[in-house]
Amino acid sequence: MIIMHEYPLHMVEHSAFISFVQNLQPRFSMVNFSTVQGDCVAIYLREKQNLVKLLGGISGHISITLDLWSSCQTLGYVFLTAHFIDNDWKLQRRVLNVVEVSSPDREDALSHAIGVCIGDWGLDGKVFTLTLDKGISNDNEIPSLRGYLWIKNPLLLNGQLLIEQCYPHVLSSIAQDGLTAIQEIINKIRDSVKYVKTSNTHEEKFAELRQQLQVPSTKTLALDDQTRWDTTYLMLVAALEMREVFCCMDTADPDYKIAISLDEWKQVETLCAYLKLFFDGTNILTSSAYPTANAYFHDVGKIQLELTHAAMGEDSFIRDLTHPMKEKFDKFWRDCSLALAIAVVMDPRFKMKLVEFSFSKVYGDDSDTYVKIVDEGIHELFSEYVMQPLLLTTYPELGDEGEVKTEPSQDSLIGGDGNGTLLSNGDGLMDFDVFISELSSSQPTKSELDQYLDESLLPRAQDFDILSWWKLNNLKYPILSRMARDILSIPVSTVGVDAVFNTARNKLDNYRSSLRHETVEALICAKDWLQNASKEPLTAIVKMEY
Repeated sequence: MIIMHEYPLHMVEHSAFISFVQNLQPRFSMVNFSTVQGDCVAIYLREKQNLVKLLGGISGHISITLDLWSSCQTLGYVFLTAHFIDNDWKLQRRVLNVVEVSSPDREDALSHAIGVCIGDWGLDGKVFTLTLDKGISNDNEIPSLRGYLWIKNPLLLNGQLLIEQCYPHVLSSIAQDGLTAIQEIINKIRDSVKYVKTSNTHEEKFAELRQQLQVPSTKTLALDDQTRWDTTYLMLVAALEMREVFCCMDTADPDYKIAISLDEWKQVETLCAYLKLFFDGTNILTSSAYPTANAYFHDVGKIQLELTHAAMGEDSFIRDLTHPMKEKFDKFWRDCSLALAIAVVMDPRFKMKLVEFSFSKVYGDDSDTYVKIVDEGIHELFSEYVMQPLLLTTYPELGDEGEVKTEPSQDSLIGGDGNGTLLSNGDGLMDFDVFISELSSSQPTKSELDQYLDESLLPRAQDFDILSWWKLNNLKYPILSRMARDILSIPVSTVGVDAVFNTARNKLDNYRSSLRHETVEALICAKDWLQNASKEPLTAIVKMEY
């Protein structure tokens, strides 16, 4: 209970809690802080053993995200989270370590945290890529991280798949820039909403006027939480739908003195059109199941295209509003477009076709150059997997009597004598068999990757489960499926689902900051592991492809 609900460990010594427990069971012997701390650490160690077995048993690689939390002290805490696809082809996410760093601004702070994590869990050679946030790293550390990863695992295309920026943090920063650009107007709308919502009389007058004007909106006015930009966006959207009511409020309620011009409403409407792009993009991360890496390419490319067009448009307000947004998003696009493009190629509904289509819109006449980079990158990556040992599990087939059936030899199928010598099969076409054999050996065999890319695209279905498709086609593409497993688990976010819209960095509360680092790590990791252990497996519609 203390781990799952983040109650303070000292609660077992609080007089009210002791009284509560004694009223439930007077004979219960209360424990002290030291005992409950030891019990929590014991649970952490027990669950860690389970996770060690899980990580040691997976055949794929692991991607790691790094997120830096601050505290009321000068200490920092690097959260390292593993993202991987297990042997049942389910995407998993587990917090591995919470590493205390005395100087978060130090150049090697992240490298130190990664080293601790790899050593603690024995992940040498198993780390596929890293995702961090530009806000917690510096320009000198990122090249060293790329080099570090390349040495540990050369499958990384020289570190090109390392993602330097957290996707929701990028969108959050851009959204805040947009909100700041028209801050005075937003303050007026916020004050107007506050005026309505903080008085029953005002709310009744607003509802009456809305009824008289027959405003069809079904949205409800609500004040925003300024630590989450999505609540400000939703407040503005609701207010926009009721702008007619606000414009007439001064006639129905003389105490309402806030004047918002039609031009100001127009500016808010323009801003909300772009905030919707960022809102929809971030919402991908809030789905109940962790999204695989192929889910992002289309939306990221759409945002890049829309901002590019807007920043070059004729409307001066839109141009000034979106130009700083585009500059920030350009950096993210340059950083992650290769990784996301390779991920969408692993989607049998799109393959290279969506890359070609999207790049033609984003890059115009130069698109062929960028398509070639993706094509060469994915072939280079595949060649690395070809060189790795391939472990295949074979399932013998039982005969009618329960014995293991053996496949007939190739010689027996074409009339061999068991010693590799071809015998005439009686139809006078032995020389034709030799001709076909020589012809087949002279023609180059297509690789799994090229065979996959050449096949027709699957129809786009809403209930399509990409991991189930690769699970079903694992034997058909034994090497490519290993690569797909690693690529599809690449994360673009360093934060949990509950923090993707946050405008402020995560901060460890005062109580947890006062605990020993080992206790803090045990509490945070154990909660994450217990939550994942309690989740029931998700069911999805799976269609076998023939």
